[in-house]
Amino acid sequence: MKIMKKACQRTEEDRRNLTKTVEEMIDYVREKKDAALKEYNLKFDGCTRETLRVSKEEIQVAYTKLTTQEIEDLKAAAANIKAFSQAQKETVKPLENFSPAPGIFLGHRIIPVKSCCCYVPGGNYPLYSTALMLIIPAKTAGVERVAACSPVMKGTNEINPKTLIAMDIAGADEIYAVGGAQSIAAFSYGTEEIRPVDMIVGPGNRFVTEAKRQCYGQVGIDFVAGPSEVLVIADGSGTPEIVAADLLAQSEHDPNAKGILITTEESFGTAVMEAVERELAVLETAEIARKSWEVYGEVILVDSLEEAVCLANEYAPEHLELNVQNPEEVSKQLYNYGSLFMGENTAEVFGDYASGTNHTLPTLRAARYTGGVWVGTFLKTCTYQSMTPEAAAELAPLVYRMAKGEGLMGHARAAEVRKSLI
Repeated sequence: MKIMKKACQRTEEDRRNLTKTVEEMIDYVREKKDAALKEYNLKFDGCTRETLRVSKEEIQVAYTKLTTQEIEDLKAAAANIKAFSQAQKETVKPLENFSPAPGIFLGHRIIPVKSCCCYVPGGNYPLYSTALMLIIPAKTAGVERVAACSPVMKGTNEINPKTLIAMDIAGADEIYAVGGAQSIAAFSYGTEEIRPVDMIVGPGNRFVTEAKRQCYGQVGIDFVAGPSEVLVIADGSGTPEIVAADLLAQSEHDPNAKGILITTEESFGTAVMEAVERELAVLETAEIARKSWEVYGEVILVDSLEEAVCLANEYAPEHLELNVQNPEEVSKQLYNYGSLFMGENTAEVFGDYASGTNHTLPTLRAARYTGGVWVGTFLKTCTYQSMTPEAAAELAPLVYRMAKGEGLMGHARAAEVRKSLI
């Protein structure tokens, strides 16, 4: 293995100040409720809204600010996301009347959570695509109350119109003009205007992420996410400019984003690095993308695709691209990734926007133990059981002995009394 471009190591930032700041914000929202939200809106975004919930009239005005093409594009992307979410839901099925022994009947029900909040970021860019990625799976799952929130455009009282329309097209039941850690606190604990929810999903800055971490337990969350990542495995058969474009597409998200190339051909790695420099010379978002690439970009030369696969599984990246001749074969050996993109034709950005899979994915090696947001994120698999008197009497002695062995005599007695049912 040879490091052709070395990345700086991401270090765990000093969390003490962040933790304390977010904790104080959560406590302030719990105490002051709507007044705290309005105060933070003014402080961070220059927003003077008196009513946090966005009205139907505001949504209709937002439609007039978009072109017909922009609206149709959102609807087309939404249709693909909804179709895939529906197909996924059909794979999650109830189980009825499984019988491990005569007279014992077991099963499970698939139950959607009753309410959720979909957090749509609004920092460096209006990430209206995230509104589609969060709200559509929630609605497809059958969540009864789907709220959405996003910070306003700085210096205004309005959510970005594209984000607002995306929320509406996706089917949000309620939309609120509030963001940041304070919004996570509001939907976790409730305020005068905002009813709390059962689950909060969606990416955000480090304050939002920390608020989700601190509120977890009071409310369910999808996962704690960090900066965006992409890892490309290339055998040298592809096009350097395409790989460079894909690396920079993630790098432009955030100065802390990470783009990694693992290749079996040194000349290809060199060509990609040269293509990155050419692209940065003309890329409108080069200021952020260059910082990310120079600090965290990485190019690694390996001896074989097998070695590349082992490294990729160790990295457990958010996005994993296979720029190789036989991607389906290579994919069989991969098991740690948020979402997989097979072949040069399959751009990661297609998944970001409109192919139908979800772009809200695990980062920072969380792909070792979880996948991304999908319709199943909003579904609970809840078991149930019933049994005949004969089955209860048959099972009771076993349970009695096991409970007695643990010293839990109340448990043992609860089993023992069932022996008299027949």
